[in-house]
Amino acid sequence: MSHSQRVVVLGASPKTNRYSNQAVRMLKEYGHEVIPIHPRETAIEGCPVRTSLAEVEGEVDTLTVYVGPARLTPLVAQITTLAPRRIILNPGTESEEAQKAFQSAGIPVVIGCTLVMLRSNQFDLESQ
Repeated sequence: MSHSQRVVVLGASPKTNRYSNQAVRMLKEYGHEVIPIHPRETAIEGCPVRTSLAEVEGEVDTLTVYVGPARLTPLVAQITTLAPRRIILNPGTESEEAQKAFQSAGIPVVIGCTLVMLRSNQFDLESQ
């Protein structure tokens, strides 16, 4: 049984061939509330976009990351302030430095692929 989550997609893309765009679509398909983050877009796949993490209000169940380590590292403080219940570092986004900072802040980090986790019923926080 899937429980709806509030999911922030950091690095969401309007380009349909990008994994981050596929994640937005699939998360919606699975019934999750999706909050894409993109500096210039206003909507991605019908979801209103926030231009930065600072614009996200309220609790976040999962932050799924689609930006490389060079773009992730400067956002570590904003992410720890956001305090999601979990962070998923998708392939190519892994950063040991960021991972240590998140774990020090008490935020569990999953090294995985959001798309695979959804398809294999491993996305629910309860299944972690």
